[in-house]
Amino acid sequence: MPLIKSQEAAARLARTIISDIALYNRDKISSGLKNDNIFELLDKELKEGLALYRSRLSPEMDAKNGYYNRAIVDILIKRNSNIDSDIW
Repeated sequence: MPLIKSQEAAARLARTIISDIALYNRDKISSGLKNDNIFELLDKELKEGLALYRSRLSPEMDAKNGYYNRAIVDILIKRNSNIDSDIW
């Protein structure tokens, strides 16, 4: 499989990976937002996702993981803003 070289494809991959993490970890996300420890609860999953993301990109693409980090905020955080939390 060829490495990703376009910004659009890198952003799409990041969103896909984070969407999968969100799909399979709903309880952790809910608990993490309620208790303000979402990154600790999803540490393993987010690191595995980042490793997959990096493995699919050409070396010059997204060196700061901006698309991946944006996907975390958009999908894990913003989409779950309905969860009661002190962080809002």
